[in-house]
Order: sequence, then C-alpha cells, then structure tokens
Amino acid sequence: MTADGWLTLVVIGVVLVLLVRDLVPPVAAIVGAVITLLLLGVVDARQAFAGFSNTATITIAALFVVARAVRATGGVHALVARVLGGGGSDRRVLGRLVAPVVGVSGFLNNTPIVATLAPLVRNWAETRDRPPSRYLMPLSFAAILGGLITTIGTSTTLVVSGVMRQSGLDGLSLFEVTPVGLPVALLGAVVLVLTARSLLPDRESPTERLAARGREYTFRMRVEPDGPVDGLTVATAGLRNLEGVFLASVDRDELEIAPVGPDDVLVGGDLLTFVGRIDHVRDLQMHGGLASTEEEHVDLVGGGGHRFYEVVIGATSGLVGRSLKEVGFRERYDGAVMAIHRAGARVEAKLGQVRLHVGDVLLVLSDRGFADRWRDKSDFLLVTALDDAPQSRPAQARYVTAVVIAMVIVAGTGVVPILEASLGAVLLLVLGQVLTVGEARDAVDLDVLLIVAGSIGLGEAVAVSGLSGAAADIAAEIGGAAGAVGALAVILLATLLLTEMISNTAAAALMVPIAIEVAVGVGAEPRGFAIGVAMIASASFLTPVGYQTNTMVYGMGGYRYTDYFRLGLPLTAVVYGLTLALVPVLWS
Repeated sequence: MTADGWLTLVVIGVVLVLLVRDLVPPVAAIVGAVITLLLLGVVDARQAFAGFSNTATITIAALFVVARAVRATGGVHALVARVLGGGGSDRRVLGRLVAPVVGVSGFLNNTPIVATLAPLVRNWAETRDRPPSRYLMPLSFAAILGGLITTIGTSTTLVVSGVMRQSGLDGLSLFEVTPVGLPVALLGAVVLVLTARSLLPDRESPTERLAARGREYTFRMRVEPDGPVDGLTVATAGLRNLEGVFLASVDRDELEIAPVGPDDVLVGGDLLTFVGRIDHVRDLQMHGGLASTEEEHVDLVGGGGHRFYEVVIGATSGLVGRSLKEVGFRERYDGAVMAIHRAGARVEAKLGQVRLHVGDVLLVLSDRGFADRWRDKSDFLLVTALDDAPQSRPAQARYVTAVVIAMVIVAGTGVVPILEASLGAVLLLVLGQVLTVGEARDAVDLDVLLIVAGSIGLGEAVAVSGLSGAAADIAAEIGGAAGAVGALAVILLATLLLTEMISNTAAAALMVPIAIEVAVGVGAEPRGFAIGVAMIASASFLTPVGYQTNTMVYGMGGYRYTDYFRLGLPLTAVVYGLTLALVPVLWS
C-alpha cells in the first residue's frame, strides 16, 4: 500500500475513535478528516469537495423539502389515525402500523416520517394505557426497512449512487435496488410484526413518568406582600441557583412568566411554581418572604401561556458533551429543562451540571412558540409539545400527494433523472404555496448535507490513495475460497460493523470503492456489490445511535441500549442473509 493509503487509513482510524467515543459531532469528524487529507496532499481540492457538487447531495436536500411539505399539510396524521383505529391486539396494531410506514418510507426521507409519527403513536398508546415502547422502536425499524425499497428511500442509497458515479459507473435508477430491497423489506416487516411483542420489554416513557410523578416534582408558593423578596429580582432573592429545584413560572394576575429569567422582578402576591425533588421543595418553606398556597401542587402540562416540550438530542447537535449551564440553555432557548431522561431512566442529579449525550430526552418548559423556533434546527433531532394537536390542511395535502406521485412516476420511468424530478417537486411545492422559500430552506438539514458531502470526499480519498485496492486484496483473500459469494460476504460484514460505529452515509461511502475493487478482482458485477453495501449500510438496527430515527425513539420510548440488540438482531440477520442470497443471483 502507498504512503497516501497509510495516511488515509490513519485518518479514518482517528475518525472512528472520535465517533465511537462521542468526542466530537459526526459532521466535525468527517469534514475535518476530508480537510486533513486535503492538507496532507492525499486528495486535491476537486476530489475533497466533490461531494458538494454531487447529485446525491443535492437530491437529498430536495427530498428534505418534499418530506417537510408532506409533514406540514398533516396528511400523515390522518393516515395514522385511520390505520391505528380503536386498537386490537398488539400484533394487529403493529401490522396496521408497519405496513403503511414501510410503503411510505420507500419514497420519502425516513427522518421526518418518524419525527411526525412518533409523537402521534406515543399519544395513541398512552391514551389506551399501553406502553409506547411496544410501538416506537418498530416504527423506526419499519421506516428503515421501507427505505430499502427505492433509491430515494434513504440518503444512504443516494450516497452509494453518488460514489458509484465518482468511480466511473452509472448512478442508480429509482427502482434499481428494488429487486433486493423489496423482498428484504417485506420479510423484515413480517419478522418485525411477529417478534416485536415478545422481544421488546414494556418500558415507561418520560411522559408517563411526568404524569405519574408530576405532584412529586411541582410545588406552588406565594410571594408575601412587603416581605423580604417583594420587589427583588429572582437572582437577588436567591431563587436562581437553588439546589435540586428551579423556579418554573410566575403567575401575576392575568400575566404568566415562563420561563423565568434571573432579572425578572418579584411582586407581592405572585404565585411561584417550583419544580424539583419534594425534599428540596419543602426547604423553600423556610425561605423568608415565601408562603405556601392552599393549592400547593399544580399540573403544568398544557397550562396557560406555556407548555412542556419533549426534545431529543441528536448526534449532530452542538449540545452533545456540554452541560445546560455551559450552553446557557435558559437564555439561549428561552426554556427551562425540568428533567433529563437517559437510557430509560430519569437522571437524578443537578441538571445544570449534567453533560448531555446523544439520545437524551429533555422535558422543557417554554412558551408556545418554542417548537416553531427550534423544530428545524440542528440543535434538536426532535421537538414535540406534549399536548400538541396536529393541524391538517386537506386541500394542500392532496396537492402534495399529487406532486409526490408525479415525482415518483417521472423518475421511475426514466423520463427525467432523480435529481431533476426532486428539484421539480420542490419548485411545484413552493409555487403552490405549500411552503414558503424560508420554510423550504429551513427544512434542509445542513449538518446532514455536510456529512454526506464529506463522506463522499472520504470515499474519493479511499479510492485515489490506493487504500481501496489494498482492502480489496485482503477481502478477496479472506473470502476468495468461496469465490464471489465469499468476497461479498466479507464486504457486507465489514459494512455491517462499520455502519453501527459511524454514520450510515460514511460507512457506505468508505465501503463502495472497496466493494467495486473486490467485485472486479473476483470477476463479479460491481453494481451488485455496491447495491449490497447500500442495503447493509441502510439497515442499522443494533444500536440507538446507528441511525437518526433510532435515536429519536430511544428516549421517547424509555428504551435501554440493549433493547435495540434484542429486536434488531433478527432483522439484521434477515437483511444480511437475504442480500447475500439475492445479489449474486440478480447481478451474476
């Protein structure tokens, strides 16, 4: 292997360490690696930044906008209401939920689908006294399976198509992956419905804990007129940095202040609502100038001018690894964190000092504009109000459905390429006033696009540095005894391991050049090997951080880390085994 190949291998090794240990956000690690290889002279500027002009990156951006339009018009909400219906056995409910999600996910980005459906499914389950954990992970897995059906079903397959173009092959057509993806999705869906109830334990979600323990954590007191704190600011009165408790809201006549800032002035007669552990709340009774009210406990959810929001910390968030105090959460987001839930349990610590992890769920008290301000920002993977009632726009929903169907038809029949079809759909949605230009812009996740573009740059480095050739020789030697099937088995296994450690797109971009080299070396069809990589890299079921939708439902369902392995292992076996069986037959 050349010196450039060794340099590339070292840089990729550093990226793996950074991502596995959550030392930096994925976007920083991947883009940083590309810039490092550029500075080392392994790739030139054109190769390093080829991902930014790649059709895959632009197509993904367009599909984000299309998915946002589907979500905004509320058509999916009505679908879920009809699908779930009044209930039935868990297996029947799962069957009615999984089937349409698999179908829709074949043509729309998985992330906004799960972001839209997860709160609705959670609320449906809770109103019927069923643990949401029975349905949320299957929802995520169904969306992942559906994404395997077409090239636009997941950004990972689009990245594979883009890397194939960089390697001198034609990109993938819309339904080129369907002969493998459809059987895999159908069998995976059957396994999911049949095994989820027995493999998934019932878990208590954060909202269930909030409802069950709300009285334990909320307490109301009154400011004594002409008392020691009358006329003082919250900070001066000593109510800003209390141990184990915080001031959530102030009610003054018809005015409600929530969240409360340190410079807000207290007035005699104000009703102060505190949130925290009950033993700490009782200590407030000894605080001069405060008196208990007759109605000590209060239900905060959905009250007055504020509400509770559930937000999920994603892998690309700048909050990962930092504490609420370090980021100045209240001032920055105009919201107060009531609780942090991690790995199925509430974090029992002083919240301001807790360092946030990927998948953490924060219960945030804020005003009613919080979701609109932060829903499309990279700070949070998911933002949902606990008492949110989704709005529906039937006329626009029908228009959006027609646009999506037209996009699929013209791309699927080859009238125009996927890129032009998706951009045309965006144009029709903006001209039809479904979305404003600003809403379309906000729908695009810049961090995801940077990861995609950076991953393609890394894939280019793997190819031009000679690393792909050296890795291909090793893979061919290991699996060579079994011919092309053995070599494919090695490639798929390496992709499977890599996609659970780093992002799906990065795993695919790194493995496609190697897969193409291996296929050529053993006399197999390179397109089949590349599609096999796309299938495995897109199917991340074993961990909550392997794919964005898994992270979304991790905290919402109160899951533990090992729950994903329990249900994900049989699905992974289905995807791996069926892909290994079908690819050599279809691309002999």
